[in-house]
Amino acid sequence: MTATYTFDVFSSLDGFGAHDGDWGGYWGKQGPEFLDRRRRQYDEEQRMVFGATGFRENAAILGGSTRGLDPWIARMRELPAFVVSNTLREPLGWPDATILPGDAAEVVARLKEESDVPLRSHGSLALNRALLAAGLVDRVQVTIFPVLTGRTGVAPIFQGVPDFDLELLESRTLDGHTQELTYRPVPHR
Repeated sequence: MTATYTFDVFSSLDGFGAHDGDWGGYWGKQGPEFLDRRRRQYDEEQRMVFGATGFRENAAILGGSTRGLDPWIARMRELPAFVVSNTLREPLGWPDATILPGDAAEVVARLKEESDVPLRSHGSLALNRALLAAGLVDRVQVTIFPVLTGRTGVAPIFQGVPDFDLELLESRTLDGHTQELTYRPVPHR
Protein backbone atom coordinates (compact mmCIF):
# COMPACT_ATOMS: atom_id res chain seq x y z
CA MET A 1 0.00 0.00 0.00
CA THR A 2 1.25 3.45 -0.88
CA ALA A 3 1.24 6.13 1.81
CA THR A 4 -0.54 9.40 1.11
CA TYR A 5 1.76 12.40 0.72
CA THR A 6 0.36 15.83 1.68
CA PHE A 7 2.04 19.12 0.79
CA ASP A 8 0.83 21.41 3.60
CA VAL A 9 1.48 25.11 3.09
CA PHE A 10 0.40 28.50 4.43
CA SER A 11 -0.33 31.24 1.92
CA SER A 12 -1.42 34.82 1.53
CA LEU A 13 -4.34 35.23 -0.86
CA ASP A 14 -1.88 36.31 -3.54
CA GLY A 15 0.14 33.10 -3.27
CA PHE A 16 3.12 33.98 -1.10
CA GLY A 17 4.38 31.54 1.53
CA ALA A 18 6.03 34.17 3.70
CA HIS A 19 6.61 37.91 4.03
CA ASP A 20 9.35 40.31 4.99
CA GLY A 21 6.96 42.87 6.48
CA ASP A 22 5.69 43.53 9.96
CA TRP A 23 2.71 41.14 9.82
CA GLY A 24 3.98 38.69 12.45
CA GLY A 25 3.50 34.93 12.38
CA TYR A 26 0.48 33.59 10.45
CA TRP A 27 0.22 37.16 9.11
CA GLY A 28 -1.30 37.99 12.51
CA LYS A 29 -4.52 36.18 11.54
CA GLN A 30 -4.43 33.03 13.67
CA GLY A 31 -7.40 32.31 15.86
CA PRO A 32 -8.55 29.56 18.22
CA GLU A 33 -10.25 27.47 15.51
CA PHE A 34 -7.15 27.57 13.33
CA LEU A 35 -4.83 26.60 16.19
CA ASP A 36 -7.17 23.80 17.35
CA ARG A 37 -7.50 22.44 13.80
CA ARG A 38 -3.72 22.39 13.37
CA ARG A 39 -3.23 20.64 16.71
CA ARG A 40 -5.75 17.93 15.74
CA GLN A 41 -4.11 17.43 12.33
CA TYR A 42 -0.66 17.03 13.85
CA ASP A 43 -1.90 14.73 16.61
CA GLU A 44 -2.57 12.14 13.90
CA GLU A 45 0.09 9.50 13.35
CA GLN A 46 2.26 10.55 10.40
CA ARG A 47 5.82 11.21 9.33
CA MET A 48 7.19 14.58 8.30
CA VAL A 49 9.24 15.13 5.14
CA PHE A 50 11.44 18.19 4.68
CA GLY A 51 13.88 19.38 2.06
CA ALA A 52 17.20 20.79 3.25
CA THR A 53 16.11 24.44 3.05
CA GLY A 54 12.72 23.82 4.66
CA PHE A 55 14.38 21.85 7.42
CA ARG A 56 16.96 24.59 8.07
CA GLU A 57 14.19 27.21 8.22
CA ASN A 58 12.10 25.14 10.66
CA ALA A 59 15.09 24.22 12.80
CA ALA A 60 16.15 27.88 13.05
CA ILE A 61 12.67 28.98 14.09
CA LEU A 62 11.98 26.12 16.48
CA GLY A 63 15.37 25.91 18.14
CA GLY A 64 15.96 23.25 20.76
CA SER A 65 12.92 23.73 22.96
CA THR A 66 9.20 23.31 22.38
CA ARG A 67 8.34 25.56 25.32
CA GLY A 68 6.24 28.52 24.26
CA LEU A 69 5.47 27.09 20.81
CA ASP A 70 1.95 26.63 19.53
CA PRO A 71 0.99 23.02 20.40
CA TRP A 72 0.79 21.89 16.78
CA ILE A 73 4.31 23.15 16.11
CA ALA A 74 5.66 21.41 19.21
CA ARG A 75 3.95 18.22 18.02
CA MET A 76 5.40 18.60 14.50
CA ARG A 77 8.85 18.74 16.02
CA GLU A 78 8.19 15.48 17.92
CA LEU A 79 6.99 13.53 14.87
CA PRO A 80 9.43 11.24 13.05
CA ALA A 81 10.97 13.26 10.22
CA PHE A 82 12.87 12.54 7.04
CA VAL A 83 15.11 15.24 5.58
CA VAL A 84 15.82 14.80 1.88
CA SER A 85 19.28 16.30 1.49
CA ASN A 86 22.64 15.74 -0.12
CA THR A 87 24.23 18.58 1.87
CA LEU A 88 23.12 18.29 5.51
CA ARG A 89 24.96 16.04 7.95
CA GLU A 90 23.90 14.46 11.22
CA PRO A 91 23.42 15.23 14.02
CA LEU A 92 20.54 17.50 13.10
CA GLY A 93 19.52 18.67 16.56
CA TRP A 94 15.94 17.56 15.90
CA PRO A 95 14.37 14.60 17.68
CA ASP A 96 13.84 11.54 15.48
CA ALA A 97 15.05 13.11 12.20
CA THR A 98 16.86 11.07 9.57
CA ILE A 99 18.73 12.40 6.54
CA LEU A 100 17.93 10.62 3.29
CA PRO A 101 20.38 11.54 0.51
CA GLY A 102 19.63 11.10 -3.17
CA ASP A 103 17.23 12.32 -5.81
CA ALA A 104 14.16 13.77 -4.06
CA ALA A 105 11.64 12.07 -6.34
CA GLU A 106 13.29 8.67 -5.92
CA VAL A 107 13.61 9.09 -2.14
CA VAL A 108 9.98 10.13 -1.67
CA ALA A 109 8.66 7.46 -4.04
CA ARG A 110 10.48 4.89 -1.88
CA LEU A 111 9.13 6.47 1.33
CA LYS A 112 5.58 6.32 -0.02
CA GLU A 113 6.00 2.63 -0.78
CA GLU A 114 7.58 1.76 2.57
CA SER A 115 5.63 3.95 5.01
CA ASP A 116 2.74 2.48 6.95
CA VAL A 117 1.49 5.97 7.92
CA PRO A 118 0.76 9.13 5.89
CA LEU A 119 3.57 11.51 4.97
CA ARG A 120 3.24 15.28 5.40
CA SER A 121 5.51 18.12 4.40
CA HIS A 122 4.95 21.57 5.86
CA GLY A 123 6.62 24.23 3.74
CA SER A 124 9.76 22.97 1.93
CA LEU A 125 8.70 24.76 -1.24
CA ALA A 126 11.53 23.65 -3.57
CA LEU A 127 11.14 20.01 -2.52
CA ASN A 128 7.38 20.06 -2.98
CA ARG A 129 7.54 21.83 -6.33
CA ALA A 130 9.80 19.01 -7.56
CA LEU A 131 7.49 16.36 -6.08
CA LEU A 132 4.44 17.95 -7.72
CA ALA A 133 6.26 17.85 -11.06
CA ALA A 134 7.10 14.17 -10.46
CA GLY A 135 3.48 13.31 -9.66
CA LEU A 136 4.22 12.27 -6.07
CA VAL A 137 1.97 14.73 -4.19
CA ASP A 138 -1.42 13.19 -3.40
CA ARG A 139 -2.88 16.19 -1.59
CA VAL A 140 -2.15 19.90 -1.53
CA GLN A 141 -3.45 21.48 1.66
CA VAL A 142 -3.35 25.26 1.39
CA THR A 143 -4.28 27.41 4.37
CA ILE A 144 -5.05 30.86 2.97
CA PHE A 145 -4.79 33.78 5.34
CA PRO A 146 -6.89 36.84 4.44
CA VAL A 147 -4.09 39.16 3.39
CA LEU A 148 -2.53 40.52 0.21
CA THR A 149 1.24 40.83 0.44
CA GLY A 150 2.04 42.44 -2.89
CA ARG A 151 4.86 44.57 -1.44
CA THR A 152 6.12 42.31 1.35
CA GLY A 153 5.37 38.82 0.01
CA VAL A 154 8.25 36.39 -0.52
CA ALA A 155 8.43 32.74 -1.54
CA PRO A 156 5.80 32.42 -4.30
CA ILE A 157 4.50 28.96 -3.50
CA PHE A 158 3.72 27.45 -6.87
CA GLN A 159 6.20 29.37 -9.03
CA GLY A 160 7.46 27.16 -11.85
CA VAL A 161 5.30 24.08 -11.20
CA PRO A 162 3.58 22.39 -14.12
CA ASP A 163 -0.10 23.11 -14.76
CA PHE A 164 -2.55 21.13 -12.62
CA ASP A 165 -6.28 20.82 -12.33
CA LEU A 166 -7.24 20.68 -8.66
CA GLU A 167 -10.01 18.43 -7.38
CA LEU A 168 -11.39 19.90 -4.16
CA LEU A 169 -11.45 17.22 -1.45
CA GLU A 170 -12.22 19.36 1.58
CA SER A 171 -12.73 22.99 2.53
CA ARG A 172 -13.35 24.80 5.79
CA THR A 173 -13.42 28.31 7.13
CA LEU A 174 -11.54 28.86 10.37
CA ASP A 175 -12.19 31.77 12.72
CA GLY A 176 -14.55 33.30 10.16
CA HIS A 177 -11.78 34.38 7.75
CA THR A 178 -9.04 31.81 7.12
CA GLN A 179 -9.61 29.17 4.44
CA GLU A 180 -8.21 25.65 4.54
CA LEU A 181 -8.49 23.97 1.15
CA THR A 182 -7.37 20.43 0.40
CA TYR A 183 -7.01 19.39 -3.22
CA ARG A 184 -5.95 16.38 -5.24
CA PRO A 185 -3.63 17.64 -8.00
CA VAL A 186 -4.22 16.20 -11.46
CA PRO A 187 -1.80 17.07 -14.28
CA HIS A 188 -3.56 19.36 -16.77
CA ARG A 189 -3.72 17.82 -20.23
